[in-house]
Amino acid sequence: MNVLGFWLLALALYALVAILGRRRLLPIVGQLLVASLAIPALLLGWAEPHWQLDAQTLLAPLWLDLLYGLCFALLLGYILSDVIDLEISAASLKIALPSFLVPLLAGLACTAWLLPGEYGWLGALGIGLLFSITAIPVLYLFLQSIDYPPAATRRLLHAAILMDFLCWSLFGLAQGSAHPASLLWPLLAAGLPLLLYGLRLRHGLCYSLPFFALMLLFQTLKLNALVFGIGYMLCLAWVRQPFQLPLPERHWKGLLNGLAVPLILTCGVLRVDFHGVAEHYSWLYLGALLVLPVLSKVAGSWLGLHWAAPGAPAQVKWRESLLLNIRGLTEVVFLNLLLQLQLIDSLVYFGLLLMSLFSTLLPALLGTRHSAQTDIEARSRYEIP
Repeated sequence: MNVLGFWLLALALYALVAILGRRRLLPIVGQLLVASLAIPALLLGWAEPHWQLDAQTLLAPLWLDLLYGLCFALLLGYILSDVIDLEISAASLKIALPSFLVPLLAGLACTAWLLPGEYGWLGALGIGLLFSITAIPVLYLFLQSIDYPPAATRRLLHAAILMDFLCWSLFGLAQGSAHPASLLWPLLAAGLPLLLYGLRLRHGLCYSLPFFALMLLFQTLKLNALVFGIGYMLCLAWVRQPFQLPLPERHWKGLLNGLAVPLILTCGVLRVDFHGVAEHYSWLYLGALLVLPVLSKVAGSWLGLHWAAPGAPAQVKWRESLLLNIRGLTEVVFLNLLLQLQLIDSLVYFGLLLMSLFSTLLPALLGTRHSAQTDIEARSRYEIP
């Protein structure tokens, strides 16, 4: 009963912060604050001393494992649905390539420096890709909140979608190459939209319901749900079939923000050995995980923006580099995927989770929100082809 009580209390904390910060915080920022600060305090300050519950006991119930699989499938499917909106233009490609490659190489170098040979080539690649990711949903919400120009918003979002498509695809193929047999059924199932379209089925639910059901099935069977999700969305884009969520957008967001994201974040944080953090972490290690992903991502994005529009004002390129560094929800999903596959340990997970919070808060902390009008005026003086 105490285990269920802990989980209900944890979800209530997320809900309370969401209500209090409704007008000032993006949902993922409040969720990251709870996960990185409130959940460890709840575990160490209440659950362990008063209820004699350690993290292993809290993660043990079978119902929690099943609920985690369902939430992760829903969340991963929602993130991958952005693939269907991918539009490759010259400007978005020029922005995306350096913004993807520079932090990827920095992540690989950081892994070789700090964690030589500890996680294997797939784990090193995963950490490198974590350096490269941009959170598309959070970026969109932030741009909307500062009334960014529609054309500039589209360009940044398409660049972010292209970067994340590269991240998910590269990792999915790399994971599949390590276990080729796990690719067969996901690749076959990914062609389902072509069959449904051939049967003249056009209702959106005919495509979205099988998608989420198969995502859950492959997630449960430990098959490559990532490759399936990307392939499925590419097939939908090929036949120009819009993707319709099974629930209205408001209810879907409520399900994700009220249950899926809090549950996934809390499960990840509970795997961290907070008692042994001081023994395993050095300040150099923690500082590198907090700073290097941000610096490399901002540098890569600045190069990409300069390549796409050499004549753009420096202040615009600086602020858009910070915006493309937003991590948020996409980073959380990728982090939990790597932790679930045991490609990183819990300490690396927690360090990169703090980095995700820091990089998502950075645009607001440096005044990007308040400088939106300045950017709009500066943008009026140039155009990106």
